[in-house]
Amino acid sequence: MIVDLPDTTSSAISKALVKIREEGGAVALGRVLTLVISTQLGEEEEAIEAANDASREHPMRVIVLSTEAPDQRKTGSARLDAQIRVGGDAGASEVIVLRAYDDTASEQEGLVTGLLLPDAPVVAWWPRHAPDVTAQSAIGRIAQRRITDAAAAPNPQLALQHLSETYTPGDTDFAWTRLTLWRAQLAAVLDQPPYEPITAVTVHGSSDSPSTALLAAWLQLQLQVQVDLVVTTPGNGASGIHGVTLVRGSGEIHLERELPNVATLTQPNQPTHDISLPRRSLRDCLAEELRRLDPDDLFGVVIQRGLPDLGAPSRSKRPGAAGDSPEQSGATDR
Repeated sequence: MIVDLPDTTSSAISKALVKIREEGGAVALGRVLTLVISTQLGEEEEAIEAANDASREHPMRVIVLSTEAPDQRKTGSARLDAQIRVGGDAGASEVIVLRAYDDTASEQEGLVTGLLLPDAPVVAWWPRHAPDVTAQSAIGRIAQRRITDAAAAPNPQLALQHLSETYTPGDTDFAWTRLTLWRAQLAAVLDQPPYEPITAVTVHGSSDSPSTALLAAWLQLQLQVQVDLVVTTPGNGASGIHGVTLVRGSGEIHLERELPNVATLTQPNQPTHDISLPRRSLRDCLAEELRRLDPDDLFGVVIQRGLPDLGAPSRSKRPGAAGDSPEQSGATDR
């Protein structure tokens, strides 16, 4: 069920929610958190779909605050339009979409505060356009966890560097979440004999992939060995993380992903294995981050210490792509 509330107020939205529960039987019981999604107008639906899917694992209230891009704002058009989605249109959650225009958008905290679930944690998510310092933003101040996505920024590497400089406990980024399967697979490989020290590591991936840099930083911290980060210009589907090479006394270990969902593991004196290593969806990343509401201490160490300690990456160009840049690549996977 979808209920539209044009030119409304937060108070009217709260009353409409109560009425919907009383008349339609929709209840807020069992909601474990409030997810606040901050987007620009016209960019809401992909994030809402991911939240609806994730809500089947984490029943929640979803508040979507959608505002105009700075260059689209028109003076004198201040108003708040709202939409309430429950039932089949909201997964296992209830979704409140707030579309704020002109000066109304400047009161973000006030728009959201009255709609939060009482005594429930708050998680904030910026799918694309993150504030300069998330923890000090209007929405970030009321949230225990703050999720950004450096891969969606115009320059992913600069976005990651900025996050390193402004990190506050409770911050996280989907560039880190996308590494979970890679980290688990590499840890599993090193947990098997022979238990020899790693003497060199190479991580290679696309320049549009902040996850590649985070993977290199994590390996350098964990293995206490200098990691060689090699980045290539994206194109022809060659975006994201390409692979990892670990060197030890008995030979080299290669984990390479040449197909979108399959990686090849090569080890000395062992048969080659194809391993499922899919590119993670927004739903998967969001569901994983909602499983923990305390700060991710390991991410904090990697982003604050590991990333600055990485050496300058070596670069190689794909043939015929000398003029490409991360902003021009159009890559969607990291």
